[in-house]
Amino acid sequence: MGLIIFLVTGALLGWLAAIVQRIENGRGIMANVGAGALGAVAGGLIANQGSILSGVSPISIPIAIIAALAVLGILGLFRNRLSDRHF
Repeated sequence: MGLIIFLVTGALLGWLAAIVQRIENGRGIMANVGAGALGAVAGGLIANQGSILSGVSPISIPIAIIAALAVLGILGLFRNRLSDRHF
């Protein structure tokens, strides 16, 4: 159950980040959704001390949100650096 909660939370954060960043293409939106979900699952895994399938602790949701935002921020940095390159 915890895995599903973290995946949904991260995916929602990624979708909201795509709206805030005004990403119009489907590939960019899906990258944000995937990065948010990956970050939330990783944060939840760390917060639950490796047991993500057992449930959700009160501290794991905020840590999962912070981790998802961190991964989305890193993705945004890479996206900006790649768009600044001129070939």
